[in-house]
Amino acid sequence: MRSIWNGAISFGLVSIPIKLVNATESHSVSFRQIHTEDGGRIRYRKVCELEDREVTQAEIGKAYEDADGSMIPITDEDLSQLPIPTARTIEIVAFVPEDRIDPLQMGSAYYLAASGAPAAKPYTLLREALKRSNRVAIAKFALRGRERLGMLRVVGDAIAMHGLLWPDEVRAPEGVAPEAGVTVRDQELDLADALMDTLGEIDLDDLHDEYREAVEEVIAAKAAGERPPEAREEAAPGKVLDLMAALESSVRAARESRDGEEAGAAEEAEVRSLPQRKTSSRRAPKETGGKKSTSTAAKKTAAKKAEPKKSTAKSAGSAKKTAARSTAKKTAAKSTGRGGDKTAAKSTAKKTASRRRSA
Repeated sequence: MRSIWNGAISFGLVSIPIKLVNATESHSVSFRQIHTEDGGRIRYRKVCELEDREVTQAEIGKAYEDADGSMIPITDEDLSQLPIPTARTIEIVAFVPEDRIDPLQMGSAYYLAASGAPAAKPYTLLREALKRSNRVAIAKFALRGRERLGMLRVVGDAIAMHGLLWPDEVRAPEGVAPEAGVTVRDQELDLADALMDTLGEIDLDDLHDEYREAVEEVIAAKAAGERPPEAREEAAPGKVLDLMAALESSVRAARESRDGEEAGAAEEAEVRSLPQRKTSSRRAPKETGGKKSTSTAAKKTAAKKAEPKKSTAKSAGSAKKTAARSTAKKTAAKSTGRGGDKTAAKSTAKKTASRRRSA
């Protein structure tokens, strides 16, 4: 990160060489001004009013405009020789609890980077002292032509500085609160508490700039020659006639939204779950002697799957044997029937012959 200011932290008699770098950056989409008729760029030119000509940056300086309109030139050398100790130094003046600082005073944020190896030890000393005391340092420093107030605090392993407004630069909230006296009932406060509990907390890292994303989608669509996405129509908020009813509806809507988010998270978790192992439809009888190994169970499962084929082969063989036996029986019966007829005829002839002899 590029430093925007070089100086030192004055911690009593200890001096810590540091570099000041911006701790934040803007991701907003910037636009250029164009001529709507032909799309030409609109540029601002710096023109001298006396000579009526455009001047370069090297010819431009600073001046203070007096009450009568006259200009008093001020050079960078004049500002660098200001008779104040904070011209090149961040002077720590006090250590206070962090809750003493009004957030309304907080402005730009910077990181203080140790400048060189000699600054490592005193930099670490100040950082650890701030950690152990659970306090922040109030300091004064000069930046961009004015003396400013700052708050030093620990962020991770670094020291950050927040620019603070001077106390007289913060306006009093006069005329902002409702002037008429308003009474809030306990039931309404209970519903407000229930709404806050239902909305719950949120991880700030999950928040993002939806407006910037929508602008980028419009730019991408127009660059591709497509129609930009249209905004969805949202119902206009109605007038609050019954505060209790509005609070109850808000609590109900928040709970439904939270339930929907939890259901969506559950579905997502179910989709991402690992597939379960396939098991056979038949279950082996439980044994009290202990658990069987997986390989043994797999062998038995394979054996059980092969059993229907064996039983089919056996039944086919038994069917063939039964058919052969029945055929043999039929053949034997036919042969027995023929032989029985001959024997019966012979016995009848013998009886007839014996009767004739006796007669």
